[in-house]
Amino acid sequence: MTTSTSVQDPFVLYGETFQSRLLLGTARYPSPKTLKDAVQLAKPGMLTASLRRQTANPDESTNTFWEMLRELQVPVLPNTAGCHSIQEALTTAQMAREVFDTPWVKLELIGDDYTLQPDTLNLVEAADWLIKNGFKVLPYCTEDLVLCQRLVDVGCQAVMPWAAPIGTGKGPINPYALRVLRERLSVPMIVDAGLGLPSHACQVMEWGFDGVLLNTAVALSQNPVAMAGAFAAATQAGRDAFLSGAMVEQDAAQPSTPVLGTPFWHHA
Repeated sequence: MTTSTSVQDPFVLYGETFQSRLLLGTARYPSPKTLKDAVQLAKPGMLTASLRRQTANPDESTNTFWEMLRELQVPVLPNTAGCHSIQEALTTAQMAREVFDTPWVKLELIGDDYTLQPDTLNLVEAADWLIKNGFKVLPYCTEDLVLCQRLVDVGCQAVMPWAAPIGTGKGPINPYALRVLRERLSVPMIVDAGLGLPSHACQVMEWGFDGVLLNTAVALSQNPVAMAGAFAAATQAGRDAFLSGAMVEQDAAQPSTPVLGTPFWHHA
């Protein structure tokens, strides 16, 4: 079985190589053990964690959870979940850098509480500040081409467009925009939010996206451990299919078996 993290096809973000193109969230699992088992089976490249939920302070009750994340030996990607203003996001990112001892941050700046749509008007400004202050920013954004280009312009070496609103599980609701985005931008792109099925992950990977990030689709499934494994396999299958090059779609049926030279074949 080929792997996307082989020497021939490494998954590289900001100059660092990761073991998988699947990134997993750590919220809403039935139990810490379920999360641990899911991570150990799927072997994700990174685990996202919110500063609002986790802490490395030994005086806090969540320290046990933080210790478990450290024991899993998977790079942690702190996120600024729940932030609604630029200053709130920047402050949270700075605190997360200290708590998790990492310059990596998933930048979430929410503009609408109902859809959890990113604040597209202020996201670029926040990303610009973080980049200039030494962060490796993975911005959660929409599939808007101009927005993503502006994020790249201020120094984001990867962007994370949504497939659908967070937690909906609808899969890619705007395939055209996502495919145009993939065609126009050359930086790594990770589809973040809205995936519900392994087939969704496989589909966007077939389109050439570099990775997927998901949480709810695994955590709220009936068997999170098995579902994590399914998403890992689907993500890799989609990558392998993209690298293999799909056949050109045809409007008419084409025989898969040649008929010329076979018995009883007659030219009309």
